[in-house]
Amino acid sequence: MILYKIELKTEVTCVNELLFFLQILLSLLFTLGALRLGKEALITNSAFQALFANLFLLKQIGLFGLEVTASDGFAVGCLLSLNLLREFYGRESADKSIQISFFCLLFFALFSQLHLFYEPSRGDTAHGVYVALFSPAPRLFLSSLFTFWLVQRFDLWLFEKLSGSFVWKNGVCLMLSLALDTLVFTFLGLYGLVPSLGNILLFSFCVKALSLATFLPFTRGLKSAPV
Repeated sequence: MILYKIELKTEVTCVNELLFFLQILLSLLFTLGALRLGKEALITNSAFQALFANLFLLKQIGLFGLEVTASDGFAVGCLLSLNLLREFYGRESADKSIQISFFCLLFFALFSQLHLFYEPSRGDTAHGVYVALFSPAPRLFLSSLFTFWLVQRFDLWLFEKLSGSFVWKNGVCLMLSLALDTLVFTFLGLYGLVPSLGNILLFSFCVKALSLATFLPFTRGLKSAPV
């Protein structure tokens, strides 16, 4: 679900990198906080992270020498929420989370487009911003929705097939699900629009893997202290 462009940076700065890790940390803390609050909070957290992963898709930032988007942490957080739901609250809760998250994405997509049809007043200064923010290419929007549904279903299916500790199952599921997310969205959304899909696939997955590596250590011991 993440759009990438490859571009070497000429100015050395670590501000975005620090913000990147702060975003991942906050996303993780809110996910674990939702787990402590209960099933409903975890489902809500999953839906919000799915929405943010799509909403923040359009902003490009310089990160580790590349021009990328800033929404990878939310993609990991959304899948982590799904795995926590399956582990602590069962298959039915995880299925419900997928349905609610998809419903929220569709709701937002439809009403954000409806909002753009309102004729702005003469004194309005915000309409142009909304147009720029809520008018992504239809191909990217449809690709993102389909990818979200497919990856969530794949992650849930794989999590149930694996045995062992939560940390093991969660790590394998997230890694393979993020790989599928990168592969499907890149081909559906970007094929024919960019010169090198291979480079985009590689760097897109590397940034997601870095997000995942930051998340995983904090999931140790969760099974021994269920809600």
